[in-house]
Amino acid sequence: MAKFKWEGVTRGGEVRRGVVDAVSEEAVMNRLRADAITPRKVRRAAREINIKVGSGVKEKDLVVFTRQLATMIDAGLPLVQCLDILATQAENPHFASVLASVKSSVEAGSTFSDALRKHPRVFDELYVNLIHAGEVGGILDTILNRLGTYIEKAQKLKRQVKSALIYPTVVMVVAIAVIVVMLTWVIPVFENMYKEFKGAHLPKPTQMVIGLSNSFVHNWYWFAGTAVALFVGLILMVRNPQGRMLFDRALLRMPVIGPVLRKIVVARFTRTLGTLLTSGVPILDSLEICAKTAGNKVVERSIMYARARISEGKDMAGPLAETAVFPPMVVQMIGVGEQTGAMDQMLQKIADFYEDEVDVAVAAMTKLIEPIMMVFLGVVIGGLIVAMYLPIFELAGNINAD
Repeated sequence: MAKFKWEGVTRGGEVRRGVVDAVSEEAVMNRLRADAITPRKVRRAAREINIKVGSGVKEKDLVVFTRQLATMIDAGLPLVQCLDILATQAENPHFASVLASVKSSVEAGSTFSDALRKHPRVFDELYVNLIHAGEVGGILDTILNRLGTYIEKAQKLKRQVKSALIYPTVVMVVAIAVIVVMLTWVIPVFENMYKEFKGAHLPKPTQMVIGLSNSFVHNWYWFAGTAVALFVGLILMVRNPQGRMLFDRALLRMPVIGPVLRKIVVARFTRTLGTLLTSGVPILDSLEICAKTAGNKVVERSIMYARARISEGKDMAGPLAETAVFPPMVVQMIGVGEQTGAMDQMLQKIADFYEDEVDVAVAAMTKLIEPIMMVFLGVVIGGLIVAMYLPIFELAGNINAD
């Protein structure tokens, strides 16, 4: 199989282009003619070396595809034709190639969900399972609309997390850059100036700062090596299952960020589980998917623990309460949902509530972090400056005393 780029004209005179996997150019032409497209150009696509981080498909592309496909299915268009149109119109060439492959699989007799399952980096388990539920229940357009809503809300949560972390990260990077500049260039200038004051006694803070500057200038590679080692060590720790568990547990217990992350985790879990249950996915399968998409190993283990207890015949609220990860109010509302038989609706209400809570918490955290960062900058950078000016202050004081 190879990739071929093609260009053709439909019966209505519309020019279409795309990329398709096929054995030969003749096979591509036959497929185009079968789709009522007159081929103009068919040529083997040049091999591309793509280094992608993640799937190469943005969530925005996935939302647009999901919404448009739901509209087309609801309008009564055949699935293969919908996929052909969306693959041709896709602005992302990688996503267009994926959709063309999905279309080819469906044409070959695969179900839509099985065709999507062949591209796990683009369509995750939640997406595939919901599509499967929609196919079985005959409500594919409804499921696609729910998926679009779910992805949009998940995007909103991610944006909130990024907005909360961008400010302190930028301030920290600027602070480190300023400190490096001062230690490398500014403080040596003061040191050379003070050397000209013969017999002058430098205060202890000034001596410490000059010593730190000299150490940094002459042994900068040790500082850089230590920073790189810490960074690599953190990455290796996160990749290790036990290390990731410790890291995620520490995040949830952090004074300022921990409560916000816990609200985000609850919102994601309840939104995902509510969407799956509403779409008809079995409870055990839904919990397994929620665990894999939790984004936190501590939460994942708690959900899998609850899943194991439910498989033994217990309810959901009890095992969730035992994990001590989810707030008591959430557990109680889930218990009420179980008793009333409206679990999916209760989960959606919890998700709506906690998403609003995340908005408030992120705003409060940003306001709290801002003065903390300002104090940090004032103490560190201001301390360096004051330490270097102390000899001048003492000299001025001695002159006034004389």
